[in-house]
Amino acid sequence: MTDFSRTRDLFHLPDGVIYLDGNSLGPLPKTALARATRTMADEWGEMLIGGWNKAQWMAMPGQIGNRIARLIGAEEGSVVIGDTLSIKVYQALASALDLRPDRRIVLSDSGNFPTDLYMAEGLLRTLDKGHELKIVAPEDVASAIDETVAAVMLTHVDYGTGRMHDIAEITRLTHEAGAISIWDLAHSAGAVPVDLAGCGADFATGCTYKYLNGGPGAPAFIYVRPGLQESARPALSGWLGHEAPFAFDLDYRPAGGVERMRVGTPPVIQMAVLDAALNAWGGIDIADVRKRSIELSELFIAEVEAGTDKLALASPRDANARGSQVSFRFHQGYSAMQALIARGIIGDFRAPDRMRFGFCPLYNTPEEIRRAAAALCEIVETDAWNRPEFLKREAVT
Repeated sequence: MTDFSRTRDLFHLPDGVIYLDGNSLGPLPKTALARATRTMADEWGEMLIGGWNKAQWMAMPGQIGNRIARLIGAEEGSVVIGDTLSIKVYQALASALDLRPDRRIVLSDSGNFPTDLYMAEGLLRTLDKGHELKIVAPEDVASAIDETVAAVMLTHVDYGTGRMHDIAEITRLTHEAGAISIWDLAHSAGAVPVDLAGCGADFATGCTYKYLNGGPGAPAFIYVRPGLQESARPALSGWLGHEAPFAFDLDYRPAGGVERMRVGTPPVIQMAVLDAALNAWGGIDIADVRKRSIELSELFIAEVEAGTDKLALASPRDANARGSQVSFRFHQGYSAMQALIARGIIGDFRAPDRMRFGFCPLYNTPEEIRRAAAALCEIVETDAWNRPEFLKREAVT
């Protein structure tokens, strides 16, 4: 059984703050600062360019990829990190379409994260081969998968509501129709059990600054099913995805395996921070994490609904149908969230009216959940949100 009182001590949590926004940006792991300092002072400072060899900077994308693979049920050598999530989505979709050249439909849903859809739209315009991005309601995805579909591109856990797709079932239907499956695990990795190898998913992507606590701008990851790695052609053929980067050939030859999905020079300092953050997962059972996150989210919903009838649950009522977050709708959700943050209780807001609360058992406690729910109810019941400083919109919500 995972000792969550021990894991809480692994993170720097400011005094007086209840942090329920780890689904957007995880808190600072205490060991990350020392690791970043060592990378800068002892490696970059003393080794200079020699750090690429002596400190094994060049190997880190694959090494850290293998650490993430264990958290998403992926095979050894199937995950590599680097670049941003948007780039990794572009790579995965471009490769998928190349594998199904006679099909023109990319299927997604209206709950997908907008950047995934933007990247798809841009890619399809660039290809200019008559592809169509077909967007359906989340509940209609299964019935929309047919032999015209080249790729099914979905976010596993909806960023806005926490609604969760059944990866195994959707992947099965995708393969039965002869299409390629692409999963965005940004709100899944480190939050819910995922078994990419077991369900046979083709591609998966995800960021590492949410539940994996890699810090703002931490590099994204991409998964390619081992059986596809030698046939998947990377559209973004960067020099570090080359078979021999330092041969400096003028012609591109893809590296073997998932390494071909590397693009440009990796962010060494940020990778070091992520590597340190992943140490928090030593000895942790993701099934325990899932069990506790359900307990915390169910407690929050019960406390909020007992305290006010002015908030509407936007997340699935069934805990097994949502990830590790809960969203409530409120007509002045942005202002209410600012009022809550002013009291040291941090969640976030997503348009048009959703207040989001992420639950991370590694550092959140039941007592924090009760206090957060009580404060939220008091704010909406007394209109404490209706103050000029809470009505002003900031750039980041």
